[in-house]
Amino acid sequence: MSYYNMKQVVLPMDLEVRLKENDIAFAINDLVESIPESALEPLRKDTGRPPYASRMMLKIILCGYTQSAFSGRKIEALLEDSVRMMWLSQEHQPSYRTINRFRVHPLAKGLLRECFVQFRSQLVKEEVIEEEAIFIDGTKIEANANKFTFVWRKSVENYSEKLIEKSNPMYDELIEKRIIPEIERDDFEELSVEEMKEIVEKLSEKIEAYDKEIEASDVGVERKQLRSERKAPKQYRKQFEDFIERKQNYQKDMEIFEDRHSYSKTDHDATFMRMKDDYMGNGQLKAGYNIQVATEGQYALAYDVFPNPTDTRTLIPFLNTIEERFFELPKYIVADAGYGSEQNYEDIMNNRNRTPLITYNQYRKEKKRKHKNNAFHVDNWEYNEEDDAFICPNGKKLLFSHVSHRTDKYGFKREFKVYECEDCSGCPLRSMCTKAKEGNNRKVYLNEKWESQKEYVREKLSDEKTGEIYGKRKIDVEPVFGFLKANLGFTRMSVRGKEKVINELGFALMAVNLRKYTAKMGKSSLGNGNDFKKLVPSNFQSLRTSFLLLSG
Repeated sequence: MSYYNMKQVVLPMDLEVRLKENDIAFAINDLVESIPESALEPLRKDTGRPPYASRMMLKIILCGYTQSAFSGRKIEALLEDSVRMMWLSQEHQPSYRTINRFRVHPLAKGLLRECFVQFRSQLVKEEVIEEEAIFIDGTKIEANANKFTFVWRKSVENYSEKLIEKSNPMYDELIEKRIIPEIERDDFEELSVEEMKEIVEKLSEKIEAYDKEIEASDVGVERKQLRSERKAPKQYRKQFEDFIERKQNYQKDMEIFEDRHSYSKTDHDATFMRMKDDYMGNGQLKAGYNIQVATEGQYALAYDVFPNPTDTRTLIPFLNTIEERFFELPKYIVADAGYGSEQNYEDIMNNRNRTPLITYNQYRKEKKRKHKNNAFHVDNWEYNEEDDAFICPNGKKLLFSHVSHRTDKYGFKREFKVYECEDCSGCPLRSMCTKAKEGNNRKVYLNEKWESQKEYVREKLSDEKTGEIYGKRKIDVEPVFGFLKANLGFTRMSVRGKEKVINELGFALMAVNLRKYTAKMGKSSLGNGNDFKKLVPSNFQSLRTSFLLLSG
């Protein structure tokens, strides 16, 4: 039986000795130590009590997230009983308030950026990633907000219209009954808040005038009559005070909305989105964020957060973020059909001089036999270049009519060539060919730029090399979301506000990276040669080796 005595005096040893050779704490330590001193300068203080070291705070929060501890209190608890946390903090014990303040600090965003830059540099150095392509995709993460705190843009617009419908006639009544004099108006369709306040002031003056008359009068019947006349201005004033409060609230709501359709009262930056609660895609509307991640080799290399639920309009701003904050874009940009649009293709090919390996919504449908055998789809019609005309299944020509320009609600302009059939009347195939009303002919809207972009994408995806790169998309970016949600258990934000959410997402994604890196590579040094053997004296190395042999 081995010797066991609780009263035996044990000399304190360096906690590092108790960690396994490939413990994740070493990877965290090496990563944070690789951050240049210049990145830490903004967090230094010259006055007041000296703060905890920024490197130490960054290490313990990253370590906490790798252990699925997403709250300040849980990280604080780990500092008391986790050996790796004790070693990383060198037995300092910052409170949960200090931890929470640090992780949402605006300057922590810069430190996280440096972590991702240094991590990617090490992956490139070790030839784990090839820098040939990045794989982009998005997922939705629930916000730290109650699901019943929604405010809908459409409802606010409807209430605002009803307020206008009530306030304008009421103002006209005041003028008609000569309760108050007419005021100067900038817009005769709608009363502004300032104009309503002016109306309330004039009504208050009218009420004060009645009060003085009532006090001055000694005749009971006259006083009763004055009180009766005073009721109407009081009621109007109460109504307009209510209108002012409601109108100010509606204006505030519209400012918060920006270009969104909803927001949460507890987290104004969160938008209500349909969340997938199970594998069948069933779910409900919850306040959340659309997070965009760029990966390679199943490592998250860049990230950003967006309020809009669809991915199409996130691609261009996300690519801007990657270029400005993380790294230069590689040759190939790979994403799924949710990102395929004329605007996105144009930006990648013309503005960035990169190759988009991005499908579009109808890509798979166009490859099916049903689509190719559909005689009434314009893709399968004969085109006469000399006449600039399409030939329909009935042999009629659809001649070029005119050019049409369309601008979407976000300001992007598209150009269409419109072709119209000579005569569809009496055509036996009309019901199968067009839904146009009787007397109207079949029209075809052709976007030449969009068609050429689709042809370019089809060609690239058919090529052996680029097709193989696109084929890696599902096995590269999708596992990162699985690691984040299923393995790490990060399914809901614990902070509120977009900037704070970006910080927390950075910690969570780097935790995923470090867990994968440690599991795959074992203990490895990241950055500027901060190797364990260089950090520890040689005599202590031998002591550590002896300890491991004895304990093993």
